[in-house]
Amino acid sequence: MSKNTAIVTGGAQGIGKAIAARLIKDSYFTVIADVSEEKGNAVVEELGKDRSIFIKCDINNEKDVQELFKKNLDDHKQVNAVVNNAGVIRDNVIWKMPLEDFNVVIDVNLKGTWLMCREAAKVMRGQNFGRIVNISSRAWLGNNRGQSNYTASKAGIVGLTRVLALELGKYNVNVNAVAPGLIDTPLTQNLSQKVLDQLIEAQPTKKMGKPEDIANTVAFLLSDESDFITGQIIHVDGGRSI
Repeated sequence: MSKNTAIVTGGAQGIGKAIAARLIKDSYFTVIADVSEEKGNAVVEELGKDRSIFIKCDINNEKDVQELFKKNLDDHKQVNAVVNNAGVIRDNVIWKMPLEDFNVVIDVNLKGTWLMCREAAKVMRGQNFGRIVNISSRAWLGNNRGQSNYTASKAGIVGLTRVLALELGKYNVNVNAVAPGLIDTPLTQNLSQKVLDQLIEAQPTKKMGKPEDIANTVAFLLSDESDFITGQIIHVDGGRSI
């Protein structure tokens, strides 16, 4: 049985990969759950097969999520930490947004996180310990034009986090959320330099964050030092949410 076992969704790249790497450094056996087998297996090769494993999982699929937890319990008998990082984005102003683009963002970002939290709650309640960290976004504040679907999903994650903190607190399970701002990821690397410069200029710090900034915050929320912190939304955005 591993001393500490963590599941990171969307762990095959970007912020999720950085979180997985940090948790391995902190001696967690880390399960990287993602829809991309190629990227997931490559991350395990890079981070080490002795401390990580890749499991293909579509968090929007209830059976996939249930199997993910079953396999972890079969292998490790416990799940100490769950980091719900997986998400998608489909931007457009609302009058041009197809219903399909609304549905897929809500289904993956919000329903997928809810499904992961439900299965985590079943396990952690029974073992009387656990830590859940949900990755929201600064966008939950509602000041990003063209992101009505994404904003709704990330605001939903904030509400979900607060309710679960109330429900699970007496079982020694802490539930918190991290809300990243402008982070250097494959998503932002696809932006034009003009748009990127405008976004950076709007930052009080005049710089982008790194995936490791999010990973460090997640690591703190999973640590013993955060034992009295639950139901909170930690903005890691260079002050952009001020």
